[in-house]
Amino acid sequence: MDYYALPIANLIEQFSKLPGIGRKSAQRLAFFVLEMDREEAIRLSQAIIEAKDKIKFCNVCGNFTDSDKCTICKDNTRDRKTICIVEGPRDVVAMERTREYKGLYHVLHGTISPMDNIGPSDLNIKGLLERFKEEEIKEVILATNPTVEGEATALYISKLIKPLGVKVTRIAHGIPVGGDLEYFDEVTLAKAMYNRTEM
Repeated sequence: MDYYALPIANLIEQFSKLPGIGRKSAQRLAFFVLEMDREEAIRLSQAIIEAKDKIKFCNVCGNFTDSDKCTICKDNTRDRKTICIVEGPRDVVAMERTREYKGLYHVLHGTISPMDNIGPSDLNIKGLLERFKEEEIKEVILATNPTVEGEATALYISKLIKPLGVKVTRIAHGIPVGGDLEYFDEVTLAKAMYNRTEM
């Protein structure tokens, strides 16, 4: 990086730390920022700082918010007897895009992963159990990813909640719409067969 002035090299270095951004993409972003008007660049940097300063976790579900409660937890039209458990705030956005789910959420902020020294106490599970004391919950939907860690986390939470007399369900996994069978691995096909429905 000797051929770049130090401020450009530092900018490229910072962009390359973002997920999914390789060296060439980082260079493109750096040059794009340099070609911006100064006011635009200031607005971009202020938006980053404002998000870092003002965004926190919802006191109820653990989703991102700029107040004590997120907009979903504040919404009294939602089904308050159903909670969908997800790994992270991005999963809430993904579920909301379907426009099918009308209940509440609980964000774990990760999964149980012994390889990474992440245990149940490192996740937002205590907050989930507190909700059962304060709310009348009838169903919990486990929507963790279909990975080893996601499955282990779902199983752990299921064993915690079932004794409370709450219905525990797991989202179905399998073949996505528009997919070709020949391209899927054995685990995905097995899940699709197991989760098959009557027509």
